[in-house]
Amino acid sequence: MTNTSHPENLLSITSGIAREAGAVLMSFFRQNVQIEYKGEADLVTIADRTSEALITKHLKQHFPHHDILGEESGLSGCGSDYRWYVDPLDGTTNFAHGYPAFCVSMGLEFQGEMIAGVIYDPTRDEMFAAARGKGATLNGVPIHVSKTANLAECLLATGFPSKKRHANPNIHFYHQLSLRTHGVRRAGSAALDLVNVASGRFEGFWEFNLNSWDTAAGVLLVREAGGTVTGFKGQPFEIASREVLATNTLMHEALLAEFAAIFAGRDLLPLASPMEYGDKGEL
Repeated sequence: MTNTSHPENLLSITSGIAREAGAVLMSFFRQNVQIEYKGEADLVTIADRTSEALITKHLKQHFPHHDILGEESGLSGCGSDYRWYVDPLDGTTNFAHGYPAFCVSMGLEFQGEMIAGVIYDPTRDEMFAAARGKGATLNGVPIHVSKTANLAECLLATGFPSKKRHANPNIHFYHQLSLRTHGVRRAGSAALDLVNVASGRFEGFWEFNLNSWDTAAGVLLVREAGGTVTGFKGQPFEIASREVLATNTLMHEALLAEFAAIFAGRDLLPLASPMEYGDKGEL
């Protein structure tokens, strides 16, 4: 059984597990894996299941008394103070379509507080790791959020649900913030979006209706890199809240103000008419 009181040892073991799971994903990625559906539009593949089985096996070997919440297998354990949040393949839709933007995410919670997390991008061989109070790293090198403090210069990220997109209001936020910033990216992996905030590539990320395994590790990485994470109205982020706004801290109040304006319907810029745009010969 591994001692969790030594963050360096904990992250070394967890990073090793994530790297091994990433190798499994890459072996499947080079094949034409069979796609299955969970419900109406959520994809799952043999890669998800194989990766989670490997991670769960190793976690139980090193931390036999810890609970584990996995995206595919649900919660196992007996009410420990420690709980692992495991996403064996964040970005399954990308993966299933052969688009190289996916990762392995593992976060450890102790008595309701995230204390360690790793996110591994096997397509770039990038290992992001953080322990509470110890900072965040990328491949062993410390990382920090960006220093951009002007909304117009910000590069943001967001995501959209895999089903019932018409019932999700995020397109309004995407539109308004695209017009007020340097741009908004949509990669299809919340965990990768969060580490891109932590490493200074993005100034902010927001998304509706996320699960705990999507955010557990990434939120800790953002905070340990100097960023801020809250709900959309500035309320404290909670692992079960299902909404996240993560920023480089400098832009947090400005983005909260933008969110408040959008929720209230103030100062909204209209969508351009595609017919009028086409008539001008600009399409």
